[in-house]
This record gives sequence, structure tokens and C-alpha cells, in this order.
Amino acid sequence: MGIPEYWIVDYLGLGGNKFIGKPKQPTVSIYNLIDDEYQVNLFRGNDRIISSTFPELNLTAQQICDAGN
Repeated sequence: MGIPEYWIVDYLGLGGNKFIGKPKQPTVSIYNLIDDEYQVNLFRGNDRIISSTFPELNLTAQQICDAGN
């Protein structure tokens, strides 16, 4: 048994390249549990957030990251 979905919001873009890619920039990482392994989707800037837990959510990565400032 695991957590079906979790989010990491790096609103300052400080995470390692392995986690948020290059170039470093504010990123929302959403991890989904699929076949007992987590798969990650990265969202930046004006990318619309796609969440299986919140399918009707209508936010961009930028809107979420701006809330942290």
C-alpha cells in the first residue's frame, strides 16, 4: 500500500538537475504510483497541472510557485 499521488513544489528552482532538469527553474513535480513504482511528471511556467487526484484543478505551475513567494 502506498500514497497514490504526491507533489513536490520547488518554487525557487533549487533542486538538483536530476530532479528538476536543466535549466533550473521553479518546478512542480507530481509523482503517481503506477504498478508499485512512482512515475514523475514535471510542470513549469505556464504548464497546466495534470493531477489524477484533482482532475478538475485549473492551475498552472507558475500560479502554484507564485503562491510560495
